[in-house]
Amino acid sequence: MLLQIQDGTLSIGGQTLLAHFDFEIKGNEKIAIVGPNGCGKTTFLRLLSGELDLDRDDRRQTPGLRTSRTLSVEMLRQNAFADTSLTVEELLTEACPCKDRWDRERFTWEMEYDRVFTGFGFDKAGRKKRLSEFSGGEQTKIALIRLLLLQPDILLLDEPTNHLDLASTEWLEEYLQGYPKAIVVVSHDRFFLDRIATVIYDFRERRMFRYAGNYSSFREQRTKELALRRKEYERQQAEIQREEELIERFRHKPNKASFIRSRKKLLERMPRIEKPAEDKIHSFTEAIEPQSRSAKWVLEAEKLKIGYDQPLPELNLRVRRGQKIGVIGPNGAGKSTFLKTAAGLLPPLAGSLTLGQNVLIGYFDQQSAALQSDLTVIEHFQRLFPSMTNKEARSALGAFLFSGRETAKKVSVLSGGEKSRLVLAELFVSRPNFFILDEPTNHMDIPARETLESAFRAYTGTLLFVSHDRYFVRKVAESLLIFEEQAVYYYPFDYEHYLAHRRAENGESLSAALRAEDQALLAGLQNVPKRERHETHPLTTEQAYEEWQLRLATEPLDEIRMQLEDLWESRDVIRLWTDPAYAQTWNTKEIELNSIYTKRCLDWYETWEQLFPNP
Repeated sequence: MLLQIQDGTLSIGGQTLLAHFDFEIKGNEKIAIVGPNGCGKTTFLRLLSGELDLDRDDRRQTPGLRTSRTLSVEMLRQNAFADTSLTVEELLTEACPCKDRWDRERFTWEMEYDRVFTGFGFDKAGRKKRLSEFSGGEQTKIALIRLLLLQPDILLLDEPTNHLDLASTEWLEEYLQGYPKAIVVVSHDRFFLDRIATVIYDFRERRMFRYAGNYSSFREQRTKELALRRKEYERQQAEIQREEELIERFRHKPNKASFIRSRKKLLERMPRIEKPAEDKIHSFTEAIEPQSRSAKWVLEAEKLKIGYDQPLPELNLRVRRGQKIGVIGPNGAGKSTFLKTAAGLLPPLAGSLTLGQNVLIGYFDQQSAALQSDLTVIEHFQRLFPSMTNKEARSALGAFLFSGRETAKKVSVLSGGEKSRLVLAELFVSRPNFFILDEPTNHMDIPARETLESAFRAYTGTLLFVSHDRYFVRKVAESLLIFEEQAVYYYPFDYEHYLAHRRAENGESLSAALRAEDQALLAGLQNVPKRERHETHPLTTEQAYEEWQLRLATEPLDEIRMQLEDLWESRDVIRLWTDPAYAQTWNTKEIELNSIYTKRCLDWYETWEQLFPNP
């Protein structure tokens, strides 16, 4: 036990944030603090840093906060430096424990200094610059570098990934995983928490609850816990109702007086289970079907060049019905430009881009969410969907976390995240069969993001989206379109698979990462049995190549399957019974396709036997 708080209470400004809570840090645990905005997460970090004290409590038998020894504690703050006239070198050299420039310890420290400084994207020449020459975000990065070099016994981090690009964030994740001492972090970046956290403390109802594992593990445990508590509460409520009905039934019968007294005492002595507070997250348990079915090929691009003045990389791409493709890559690579072109908002510079028949697009970007209206949320929604009853409109809004008094807010006073949520609710009610989304989770809190993830997992249409939220990409995308190095690659596996291969030490190119122009060959991949989603250990290059070959073998099989589906969907049942010529033509076509389908199944099985021969 490194640090422990028992029966602590923390208040600030006369408001109690945490009451009678317990907290502890063991060894080099990596602890994440989660909870809604305003619950006191940052204030709690200030308590651990020594800036604040626990409330005085004369009834407490223990010291409140105690440590196993004298500890060094450092905290990352958003306003890092009072004196910005120092150079980076002067500031960071102060953190060196050895002042002798020729000592071996000093050499080791400077090697670490170079590694950390360049790991955050700075060049060595930047060490001579004054702090005032850096932006606020860069100063926060320098403050973080200083803390990492100090290596305190407890490192306190408040939103450390703010102002970091993806490369710096990934580097920090790797570094903190190997950090030899304890870390307590507050962050809304769920993917970051998944990578580094070993313990989660959940702040709710002015108390703290400890969970072992990372963020995803915490969510699973919390969901199961809520379901169990809900059942216990409902079971007790049913028992109370039965007892009250018995009492009411026999209360006027003199010969049942002793029985009534015993039942009343039983109710009085029964320890009541409080109704569990529900998570502010809506889970979509049923499939969300589009209003109409699109053609098999939703979007096709051939020798497509996009951009404004300077054309971006050429694309040859086919998007098939039902695919969920996440578009990733650095800023300025052309991701948003591609989405605008796909949605018809920008004309191509060269080449062609066509949409399939019956494709209905639902497009979203941050400009879509720039709503200004003096109407309330419910009035605005009902004006868009006048055929919906008030109950139906409130139910649709409630699914996207607009309930009760929130529906009475004026649209103009909603936050950016709330406006985005409202626009997405409108799109889902319209039920397009092709969603094109540019950063749909920007400015949203965690409950809103997890609600949106649930909605898109339940959605059965086609999805093409850009997002910098890696957790959202991991939860929703089934394949990736990667913009990088003046090229576009199609990756037929999910984000976790992509990361596992990117982190492979052999440095070989990913055999499964293909240029988008080859993506047409992989259109049937989602119909091949995939490895279990919980399998996170990286495949070897050979294994990935075997999977790719097997999935390529599925393409001809899947083509015929789709033709059979289309044939059955297009059949006219009445004509089959009344028109012999039509029936004969239709039956002949069905027999022909079934024959081809059987042959291609055998071809697929032959490929399987070649790849995985019996021992």
